[in-house]
Amino acid sequence: MKNIALIFPGQGAQKVGMGLEFYQSSPEAKAIFDEADAICANGLTKVMFEGPEETLTTTAYCQPAILTMSVAALCAFQAHPKFKNISVQYTAGLSLGEYSALVASGTISFADTLRLVQKRGSFMEEATKEAKGAMAAILSFDKQKLIDICQQTGAEVANYNSNEQIVITGHAAKVEAAIEAIKAAGGQKIVPLSVSGGFHSTLMTNAANRFAGVLKEVAIHPTDIKVVTNVNALPQDNADTIRQNLAKQITASVQWVASIEYMMAQGVTEFIEIGPGKVLKGLIRRINPAATVYNIEKPADIDGLLV
Repeated sequence: MKNIALIFPGQGAQKVGMGLEFYQSSPEAKAIFDEADAICANGLTKVMFEGPEETLTTTAYCQPAILTMSVAALCAFQAHPKFKNISVQYTAGLSLGEYSALVASGTISFADTLRLVQKRGSFMEEATKEAKGAMAAILSFDKQKLIDICQQTGAEVANYNSNEQIVITGHAAKVEAAIEAIKAAGGQKIVPLSVSGGFHSTLMTNAANRFAGVLKEVAIHPTDIKVVTNVNALPQDNADTIRQNLAKQITASVQWVASIEYMMAQGVTEFIEIGPGKVLKGLIRRINPAATVYNIEKPADIDGLLV
């Protein structure tokens, strides 16, 4: 039996039509979509399946949609005979994807997680109005030089996505100063991100504090499947620590490189990315080319799995 980690994408992976085939073909997936519609009460699945894209990309729809689609695809996979061929010891997700990982592990129920994601998105969106933030992806630039520039300019690191891709964040003026310093130091590949604020930065402190209060009320269940957290790239099984890390995640850097390296050090060599898109597959190939990554974003992908 193969030791495989399940991984889940974050915000930005959404696209109109995602999950429709699962809704049409899997009773288990359909139950998740129906539950999400009942909780969100805003026509979530209609927007997911039909658009328009500008509505789907708003925070109110985007974060619940990615969570719902990822969990629905997971449930369809769990109902498939191929799921019996794998042993899942670890799950992880990129930023928002960590919430899908928590559901996959059994740590938090889907319904509770969806409500958390709604609150998280709302708090983060409100925080964007307090100060003008920005984010940019820096490609093929020395990591230590980038960290030094961030310290000098006051910009912050949002995501360590791969060894060649680091995202910076924070006050718009500080991010711009960092970009100019990176260019001066020879950096050539800089991609400003189309986002409403400086996520995973201290600009989100108020959102994190408010979210910590909400997390106190959520039920955390013990589980044998370990969730490798964004905050420190380690699994946690203490309920209070899990709550603290989820609040911290809103302001902290996403340690995705270290998370993948940790799981591979524990003997994981194969990953299944569940949810829309193939972003994580590309990142993992850059982190460690020895890893095998499968994707599940439509029912045919399950049939094609080599497990």
